Amino acid sequence: MSLFESTQEGHKSGFVALIGRPNVGKSTLINKLIGKKIAITSPVAQTTRNRLRAILTTEKAQLIFVDTPGIHKPHHLLGERLVESSRKVIGEVDCILFIVEGCQEPGKGDLFILRLLQNQNLPVIIILNKWDLVQEDQYETRIKEYRDLVRNNNWPTFCCSALAGNGCDELIKHITNFLPVGPCFYPSNVMSDQPEKILLAELVREQVLLHTKEEVPHSVAVKIDRIEEVPIKKKKGSDTNRTAVLATVFVERKSQKGILIGKGGSMLKTIGCGARLQMQKLINGPVYLELFVKVVTDWRSKPARLAELGYEKI
Repeated sequence: MSLFESTQEGHKSGFVALIGRPNVGKSTLINKLIGKKIAITSPVAQTTRNRLRAILTTEKAQLIFVDTPGIHKPHHLLGERLVESSRKVIGEVDCILFIVEGCQEPGKGDLFILRLLQNQNLPVIIILNKWDLVQEDQYETRIKEYRDLVRNNNWPTFCCSALAGNGCDELIKHITNFLPVGPCFYPSNVMSDQPEKILLAELVREQVLLHTKEEVPHSVAVKIDRIEEVPIKKKKGSDTNRTAVLATVFVERKSQKGILIGKGGSMLKTIGCGARLQMQKLINGPVYLELFVKVVTDWRSKPARLAELGYEKI
């Protein structure tokens, strides 16, 4: 029997899209549900750029979560492509998780996404994330506000905290109920379908988001130029390998390059150290990371550059 086949009667499998405004916690929720860091996170809005698939296989089902860029008003070609990517995935899945900030009342951005989802004949679950930030005396009020927002659609609401993990186990069971019966699409030990280069590049970009401010984060892209196994000589003559990663960090202005490098290379060293530690967790082995910074003026508005960096038109 194939690894992808299920021996259990009634086994379910399906694709689940996470849709919402920027910075509502979609990537953090995916990592918590999977139980491993697959998607990068940061306090900076519009962190997610790729339509990442994270795969959770349980005894009863295989859930393929599709993380999407936050839906927002775009200000350049890259932004247009990210929003287009999110809107397109809505019609390609079996179930939609509409993620909102449960600690805030509904806003115009939520209403805009609601109107997009109303045109789809798909199961939708409203996820009130960041529920740990809601005061207990506000529980009923906040739930009612979001139920009133979607009252004509009869969509269920579910409260959870991606950061604290509250309600996440129950959420997995809840989502499973909405999936069709079918075999696994991926082997049970696979947790993401992203190429290794993309995952490593995102870990570098995450550190840029965490350590730089103002205009730098949104102007940064990372490309992995080379990955190779390099032997390490040990004192007793035995060899072991470590993964050597060479990456280029693209920015749009010389001033941004200066910020990224820092005084005496201090910022680039901090970024590289943080990224290397995360890479070692991902590949479960030692990593040597070398970073270069390159200025490409207005790369976010150039189709050829976007294609080179993996942000092709959908």
